[in-house]
Amino acid sequence: MKAINIITTILLCCILSSCSNAQNKSVQKTPMGKKVLIVYLSRTNNTKAIAEIIHHQVGGDLVAIEMQKPYPADYKTTVAQVANENESGFLPLLKTNIENIDQYDTVFVGFPTWGMALPPPIKSFLRKYNFKGKTIVPFNTNAGYGIGSTFDTVKSLCAGSKVLEGFSTKGGIEKEGVLLAIKDGVRKQAEMKVIAWLRKIGLNKKDNG
Repeated sequence: MKAINIITTILLCCILSSCSNAQNKSVQKTPMGKKVLIVYLSRTNNTKAIAEIIHHQVGGDLVAIEMQKPYPADYKTTVAQVANENESGFLPLLKTNIENIDQYDTVFVGFPTWGMALPPPIKSFLRKYNFKGKTIVPFNTNAGYGIGSTFDTVKSLCAGSKVLEGFSTKGGIEKEGVLLAIKDGVRKQAEMKVIAWLRKIGLNKKDNG
Protein backbone atom coordinates (compact mmCIF):
# COMPACT_ATOMS: atom_id res chain seq x y z
CA MET A 1 0.00 0.00 0.00
CA LYS A 2 2.87 2.34 0.91
CA ALA A 3 4.55 1.53 -2.41
CA ILE A 4 1.39 2.51 -4.27
CA ASN A 5 1.21 5.79 -2.34
CA ILE A 6 4.86 6.54 -3.13
CA ILE A 7 4.34 5.84 -6.83
CA THR A 8 1.20 8.00 -6.84
CA THR A 9 3.09 10.85 -5.16
CA ILE A 10 5.93 10.62 -7.70
CA LEU A 11 3.52 10.65 -10.64
CA LEU A 12 1.65 13.63 -9.19
CA CYS A 13 4.91 15.56 -8.77
CA CYS A 14 5.87 14.81 -12.36
CA ILE A 15 2.49 16.02 -13.63
CA LEU A 16 2.69 19.23 -11.61
CA SER A 17 6.23 19.84 -12.78
CA SER A 18 5.21 19.30 -16.40
CA CYS A 19 2.29 21.75 -16.05
CA SER A 20 4.56 24.32 -14.44
CA ASN A 21 7.03 24.09 -17.33
CA ALA A 22 4.23 24.38 -19.87
CA GLN A 23 2.90 27.50 -18.14
CA ASN A 24 6.37 29.04 -18.07
CA LYS A 25 6.77 28.49 -21.80
CA SER A 26 3.35 29.93 -22.59
CA VAL A 27 4.08 33.26 -20.95
CA GLN A 28 7.40 33.78 -22.70
CA LYS A 29 6.14 35.88 -25.58
CA THR A 30 8.42 37.62 -28.04
CA PRO A 31 7.51 40.81 -29.94
CA MET A 32 6.98 38.79 -33.11
CA GLY A 33 4.67 36.42 -31.28
CA LYS A 34 2.06 39.10 -31.84
CA LYS A 35 -0.10 39.72 -34.88
CA VAL A 36 1.63 42.01 -37.37
CA LEU A 37 0.12 44.06 -40.20
CA ILE A 38 2.30 45.87 -42.76
CA VAL A 39 0.43 48.43 -44.86
CA TYR A 40 2.01 50.74 -47.39
CA LEU A 41 1.31 53.35 -50.05
CA SER A 42 3.71 53.28 -52.98
CA ARG A 43 3.60 55.21 -56.27
CA THR A 44 7.00 54.22 -57.71
CA ASN A 45 7.36 50.91 -55.80
CA ASN A 46 10.19 52.13 -53.55
CA THR A 47 8.06 52.08 -50.41
CA LYS A 48 6.75 48.71 -51.58
CA ALA A 49 10.34 47.43 -51.72
CA ILE A 50 10.93 48.46 -48.10
CA ALA A 51 7.60 46.93 -47.07
CA GLU A 52 8.64 43.62 -48.66
CA ILE A 53 11.97 43.69 -46.83
CA ILE A 54 10.19 44.31 -43.51
CA HIS A 55 7.73 41.53 -44.28
CA HIS A 56 10.60 39.12 -44.96
CA GLN A 57 12.13 39.98 -41.59
CA VAL A 58 9.08 40.07 -39.31
CA GLY A 59 6.35 38.12 -41.12
CA GLY A 60 2.70 39.13 -40.73
CA ASP A 61 0.24 40.33 -43.36
CA LEU A 62 1.34 42.64 -46.17
CA VAL A 63 -1.32 44.98 -47.66
CA ALA A 64 -1.06 47.75 -50.26
CA ILE A 65 -3.20 50.84 -49.71
CA GLU A 66 -5.26 51.59 -52.81
CA MET A 67 -7.75 54.37 -53.46
CA GLN A 68 -11.15 54.12 -55.04
CA LYS A 69 -10.02 56.83 -57.47
CA PRO A 70 -6.27 56.53 -58.13
CA TYR A 71 -4.10 59.57 -58.63
CA PRO A 72 -3.30 60.62 -62.24
CA ALA A 73 -0.30 59.02 -63.89
CA ASP A 74 1.11 62.46 -64.70
CA TYR A 75 3.46 63.58 -61.93
CA LYS A 76 2.77 67.35 -62.05
CA THR A 77 -0.99 66.79 -62.07
CA THR A 78 -0.71 64.57 -59.01
CA VAL A 79 1.48 67.09 -57.19
CA ALA A 80 -1.12 69.81 -57.76
CA GLN A 81 -3.96 67.55 -56.64
CA VAL A 82 -2.16 66.47 -53.47
CA ALA A 83 -1.35 70.11 -52.63
CA ASN A 84 -5.05 70.98 -52.92
CA GLU A 85 -6.04 68.00 -50.76
CA ASN A 86 -3.55 68.95 -48.05
CA GLU A 87 -4.74 72.55 -48.06
CA SER A 88 -8.43 71.65 -47.90
CA GLY A 89 -8.06 68.66 -45.58
CA PHE A 90 -9.69 66.37 -48.13
CA LEU A 91 -9.35 62.65 -47.37
CA PRO A 92 -9.60 60.35 -50.42
CA LEU A 93 -11.78 57.26 -50.16
CA LEU A 94 -9.85 54.01 -49.95
CA LYS A 95 -10.45 50.86 -51.91
CA THR A 96 -8.42 48.92 -49.36
CA ASN A 97 -10.41 47.68 -46.37
CA ILE A 98 -8.96 45.87 -43.35
CA GLU A 99 -11.95 44.03 -41.88
CA ASN A 100 -10.02 42.37 -39.05
CA ILE A 101 -7.90 45.30 -37.87
CA ASP A 102 -8.67 44.53 -34.20
CA GLN A 103 -6.67 41.31 -34.29
CA TYR A 104 -3.36 43.10 -34.97
CA ASP A 105 -1.07 44.19 -32.17
CA THR A 106 1.63 45.85 -34.30
CA VAL A 107 0.95 47.88 -37.45
CA PHE A 108 3.76 49.00 -39.75
CA VAL A 109 2.67 51.99 -41.87
CA GLY A 110 4.74 52.83 -44.96
CA PHE A 111 4.55 55.88 -47.21
CA PRO A 112 6.56 58.29 -49.38
CA THR A 113 7.05 61.95 -48.49
CA TRP A 114 4.75 64.08 -50.66
CA GLY A 115 5.26 67.84 -50.47
CA MET A 116 7.14 67.32 -47.18
CA ALA A 117 3.88 66.00 -45.71
CA LEU A 118 2.05 62.73 -45.06
CA PRO A 119 0.17 61.56 -48.20
CA PRO A 120 -3.62 62.09 -47.95
CA PRO A 121 -4.40 58.36 -48.45
CA ILE A 122 -2.32 57.54 -45.35
CA LYS A 123 -4.27 60.16 -43.40
CA SER A 124 -7.45 58.45 -44.62
CA PHE A 125 -6.17 55.08 -43.43
CA LEU A 126 -5.10 56.32 -39.99
CA ARG A 127 -8.41 58.15 -39.45
CA LYS A 128 -10.47 55.18 -40.62
CA TYR A 129 -9.45 52.79 -37.85
CA ASN A 130 -9.02 52.84 -34.08
CA PHE A 131 -5.37 52.15 -33.22
CA LYS A 132 -5.67 52.73 -29.49
CA GLY A 133 -3.47 50.30 -27.56
CA LYS A 134 -1.62 49.14 -30.68
CA THR A 135 2.04 49.62 -31.60
CA ILE A 136 2.48 51.75 -34.72
CA VAL A 137 5.74 51.62 -36.69
CA PRO A 138 6.15 54.19 -39.51
CA PHE A 139 8.55 53.74 -42.42
CA ASN A 140 9.26 56.13 -45.26
CA THR A 141 10.96 56.66 -48.61
CA ASN A 142 11.67 60.05 -50.11
CA ALA A 143 13.52 61.83 -52.91
CA GLY A 144 16.32 62.91 -50.61
CA TYR A 145 14.55 65.75 -48.81
CA GLY A 146 13.71 63.75 -45.70
CA ILE A 147 10.54 62.88 -43.82
CA GLY A 148 9.18 66.41 -43.46
CA SER A 149 6.25 66.42 -41.04
CA THR A 150 5.19 62.84 -41.85
CA PHE A 151 6.24 61.08 -38.65
CA ASP A 152 4.82 63.85 -36.45
CA THR A 153 1.50 63.60 -38.29
CA VAL A 154 1.41 59.83 -37.75
CA LYS A 155 1.86 60.41 -34.01
CA SER A 156 -0.92 63.00 -33.90
CA LEU A 157 -3.31 60.72 -35.79
CA CYS A 158 -2.52 57.70 -33.59
CA ALA A 159 -3.29 59.12 -30.16
CA GLY A 160 -3.53 56.35 -27.58
CA SER A 161 -1.15 54.07 -29.46
CA LYS A 162 2.57 53.49 -29.02
CA VAL A 163 4.47 54.94 -31.99
CA LEU A 164 7.99 53.53 -32.33
CA GLU A 165 11.02 55.13 -33.97
CA GLY A 166 10.46 55.18 -37.71
CA PHE A 167 12.65 54.24 -40.65
CA SER A 168 13.46 56.46 -43.64
CA THR A 169 15.61 56.05 -46.73
CA LYS A 170 16.07 57.65 -50.13
CA GLY A 171 14.00 56.20 -52.94
CA GLY A 172 13.26 57.43 -56.45
CA ILE A 173 13.03 60.99 -57.77
CA GLU A 174 9.92 60.91 -59.94
CA LYS A 175 10.15 64.50 -61.15
CA GLU A 176 13.54 63.62 -62.66
CA GLY A 177 12.29 60.37 -64.17
CA VAL A 178 14.00 58.17 -61.56
CA LEU A 179 11.31 55.72 -60.48
CA LEU A 180 12.22 52.43 -58.78
CA ALA A 181 15.61 53.06 -57.19
CA ILE A 182 15.54 50.46 -54.40
CA LYS A 183 16.59 47.45 -56.46
CA ASP A 184 19.63 45.24 -57.00
CA GLY A 185 22.57 46.47 -54.93
CA VAL A 186 20.66 49.44 -53.52
CA ARG A 187 17.96 47.09 -52.27
CA LYS A 188 20.58 44.96 -50.53
CA GLN A 189 21.96 48.03 -48.80
CA ALA A 190 18.44 49.03 -47.79
CA GLU A 191 17.86 45.56 -46.40
CA MET A 192 20.89 45.89 -44.11
CA LYS A 193 19.61 49.25 -42.88
CA VAL A 194 16.13 47.83 -42.23
CA ILE A 195 17.56 44.91 -40.28
CA ALA A 196 19.64 47.26 -38.11
CA TRP A 197 16.57 49.43 -37.49
CA LEU A 198 14.34 46.47 -36.58
CA ARG A 199 16.97 45.24 -34.13
CA LYS A 200 17.18 48.70 -32.58
CA ILE A 201 13.44 48.86 -31.93
CA GLY A 202 13.28 45.19 -30.88
CA LEU A 203 11.11 43.89 -33.69
CA ASN A 204 13.38 41.57 -35.67
CA LYS A 205 11.78 38.14 -35.92
CA LYS A 206 15.06 36.27 -36.35
CA ASP A 207 16.50 37.89 -33.21
CA ASN A 208 13.37 37.35 -31.11
CA GLY A 209 12.67 33.71 -31.76
